[in-house]
Amino acid sequence: MVRAKEIEVVIDVETTGLDYTREKIIEFAGVKLVNGKVKETFETLINAKQHIRKSSQAIHGIKEEDLADAPTEEEIYPEIFEFIGDAAIVAHNAIFDYSFLNRTSKRLYDKEIENNYVDTQMMFKEVYPQYESCGLDNLVNVFGCSNEKRHRAMGDAMALAQCYPKLKKLYFQKYNWELSQIEHVEYLFERYLRLQSAINTMQSEIQDLRSIFKIYFERGGKEIQANTGEVLTYNHKKTFSYDFSQIKEVLEEIGALPKAVKLNNAFIDRLVLGNGISDEVKDKIKSARIEINENKTFSVSKEKVKG
Repeated sequence: MVRAKEIEVVIDVETTGLDYTREKIIEFAGVKLVNGKVKETFETLINAKQHIRKSSQAIHGIKEEDLADAPTEEEIYPEIFEFIGDAAIVAHNAIFDYSFLNRTSKRLYDKEIENNYVDTQMMFKEVYPQYESCGLDNLVNVFGCSNEKRHRAMGDAMALAQCYPKLKKLYFQKYNWELSQIEHVEYLFERYLRLQSAINTMQSEIQDLRSIFKIYFERGGKEIQANTGEVLTYNHKKTFSYDFSQIKEVLEEIGALPKAVKLNNAFIDRLVLGNGISDEVKDKIKSARIEINENKTFSVSKEKVKG
């Protein structure tokens, strides 16, 4: 039996900034996979005739003068969309690349793209939940793929194209196993609750043990070494609170402000989505976006007993 062709296009884009509603693509790279094998590539710089933000330039290194002889959007996008065709678009944190392409299509041709997209970052999280970082660097390291030109479109697209078939195989092995468990979902929810209860109990037990260890050391106890080599020691240090308004200028002078201050991204999102600030201020905040992510999750709540 002849195997049907499965065509997917792995892409990566470099942009003038991170807000897809305002910024533009300045480099596109695509790697066409047919049944998981590299068959064709396409890459190009794009003269988007727009200022490149310093924060983005620091990542990909593309300067405005590098784009002087590059094709314009009107010249190159017919070729880009022809290369992609109706294939599924594969990208790491695909919502970013897809949003830029979709916005461009609407702006130039007054229509949205209809391609399905595959997010390898989400797949990586599913297959390897133990990793704190699900970035492309970690994915490349796990699968032993090479990426000689990191943060340039073709370098990242080719690295992902090498890793994707391996990741896809593991992802669907897990997904198919999960599908086989759907008929047991009520039991699995009960099991989930038992595990969650056990985790909460163990966390409480650990905290109790920590309290005992603390008392032991505060009464003069010496370090303890386990038979397996682990050593239990006790350290303590003072911490302080600071008046930010008094030290902001000093932190800026010494270049320590970004490390000293952690931005509350959730609060900023609520500001932009709310009605408490002007559109002008919202636009200024949006222009400072450096990353876009898409999170999907579920929650467990206790149903209120009706009186």
